[in-house]
Amino acid sequence: MKAIVAIIRQEKFDDVKRALMEVGCEGMTVSEVKGRGSQKGIRESYRGSSYCIDLIPKTRIEIVVKSDELDLFVDAIKKAAYTGNIGDGKIFIYPVENVIRIRTGEQGDDVV
Repeated sequence: MKAIVAIIRQEKFDDVKRALMEVGCEGMTVSEVKGRGSQKGIRESYRGSSYCIDLIPKTRIEIVVKSDELDLFVDAIKKAAYTGNIGDGKIFIYPVENVIRIRTGEQGDDVV
């Protein structure tokens, strides 16, 4: 099993969610986060004063998938989150040793 953590633009969340549901994603955890990468913030001015917002609001999506489905889910995220501009986000992939459903005690791939 693999954990996929995608940090994407907030405005692309609905597209990514729809794409994940189309490939069979049944559950996900979503958080509103702030961070920065190569985008390095946004310069704005207000009433003549210039300031920099260096932590950009993003959406973090976490899902766990069976290893043989990894490419399908990653491709769905990449296509739906893509704008071609700096700040599109990142996808991180981690190994998952086990998953346990608390209610029933089931473990392993069947829980995902």
